Amino acid sequence: MPESPPPPTSEQQTSTPSELYIHTRREPFEHGLIPLQKLIFTDATQTLTSLRDKLLQNPIHKLHPHRINSSVFAETLQISHEHARLVFEIIASVHYSDSDPVVIAKPDDVDSVGVNVYDLIIFLYIQSYKRLLPKGHRDSAAVADVWPSTSAFDGFLSALTPLQLARSNVRRAMPSQSDEEAHQLSYIQKHLGNIISLLSDSVENTAEGEDSLVLTMEKFEHLSFLMYFGDKGSEKIPLSHNAPFFANSDPDMPAAPVPASQVRDWIEQNISSALEHISEKVAIKESGTPNASDSDATMADAYSNTPKASTSVNSSSNIEGISKQSYVKQSSELNSSFVKVINCHESVIYLLAPMKYVTIYGCSDATIVLGPVGKAVRIEHCERVHVISAAKRICIANCRECVFFLGVNQQPLIVGDNHKLQVAPYNTFYPQLEEHMKEVGVEASPNRWDEPIALGLVDPHDSISHPAGVSDCQTESATHLEPDQFTNFLIPNWFEGEGSGSTKDNPFPLPDVYMSSQKKNDKNLVEVKQILKETQLEDNRKRELSAALHVYFKDWLYASGNVRQLYCLQGE
Repeated sequence: MPESPPPPTSEQQTSTPSELYIHTRREPFEHGLIPLQKLIFTDATQTLTSLRDKLLQNPIHKLHPHRINSSVFAETLQISHEHARLVFEIIASVHYSDSDPVVIAKPDDVDSVGVNVYDLIIFLYIQSYKRLLPKGHRDSAAVADVWPSTSAFDGFLSALTPLQLARSNVRRAMPSQSDEEAHQLSYIQKHLGNIISLLSDSVENTAEGEDSLVLTMEKFEHLSFLMYFGDKGSEKIPLSHNAPFFANSDPDMPAAPVPASQVRDWIEQNISSALEHISEKVAIKESGTPNASDSDATMADAYSNTPKASTSVNSSSNIEGISKQSYVKQSSELNSSFVKVINCHESVIYLLAPMKYVTIYGCSDATIVLGPVGKAVRIEHCERVHVISAAKRICIANCRECVFFLGVNQQPLIVGDNHKLQVAPYNTFYPQLEEHMKEVGVEASPNRWDEPIALGLVDPHDSISHPAGVSDCQTESATHLEPDQFTNFLIPNWFEGEGSGSTKDNPFPLPDVYMSSQKKNDKNLVEVKQILKETQLEDNRKRELSAALHVYFKDWLYASGNVRQLYCLQGE
């Protein structure tokens, strides 16, 4: 056994600069959980240890002994090849290294590069994580004002069981980021020993004649899937750069393995410090001390002419409580890795910027136009919302009567309790769209908008107890929007002269049936215009025709949801 460095002194164990704390990576917890019962183990350590050893016996290539393809994973775990590939794609979307082969691989090359077994094992372990329950909305009066008293689903909801009704209630607020991080840190702290053991090697302890676990620097790096060091205004710092037993190691002479127990003690101490720091911040906030970094774009801002999105400590923008107005952000105003659109109603929201992760939660009767999203979009607990999105991948959960116009490189994932969802091809553009797509790695082809995957009806990751086997029930999938209902969405050019771009048309090719329908509608419009222009009518007939057209136009605006775009004109 290589000689281990001496245990760190108490001073070394707390040598991390006082302004830096350990943080959880939000990506795997917010965008990396998948409701497949076969991925959730009651005896995680024992099962995953055996699974790890089997997977390591079937590497892609001897030069890459820790990487496997999805076929090996599917056969070993006895799941479908479709689900195995889905797991690989999700790992790529939440991976900690932008240079990992599976992250930079083209959609058709994911299997040829495979995933690292140790990343896969950590991903599988955290599938046992239970999310925090949403809280009652902090502004019930505001919610009552924007949510209609009746709904097309009221008859359906009255027939639900109390459990189903609780899950179907979208009038709820997301937990704060501080609450979520504290919950995630506590989960990691509880399971840290098991997670480290899955990364460790067993060696014989000659002094005691027993086997003991040690961790190499290479295996230690995989904990970056879950954690990093940093704080306000700082870059994310890998764990190994702050670990006293691996810091400043010479790449040509890797540091000797260290006892797994030593690693566990050091991380647990840092997690305890981080939890204490979060508690102090929450106490300060609850005492009323102003903290600009935690502010959101709330209902008060929604009625001003210049609503603002906030950027938090973790580079997150929360756009919350926008009601009955148009809200626009371009890339110069939205410099964030994480964007959340929360509890917005009867509005049109344009986020015309390249982004990494987007969450849309608790919105109703809104149209939301997203710039390219390079990692993942999650849309949850929304009703009668139209979402237009160019993205690498998208997940839709617990939504009703929503329409999604998509340019996506991976199959849309539909989970939970959904009703009357429709998907359609991407239908808009703005001048910088293709430049932004290139920046975050979204391709115009393939566009897999029409290949949704529907998984379990109940999400085993929420904190409500569900009957055994219910999560295996198939959720309702999405239907394709009828081609004759497909229309292009026009983004107004408010900023003409302030920004330029090369995009002159929708970069995602339309399927023939939608293209034909679009051409037919355009032709009909030209013909109607010509007929109206050539028709000779008396003044009273012109007034009758004009009134009839206004009535039909108004009906169409409300039926199609395009009435929301009038809010854009109200603010001008």
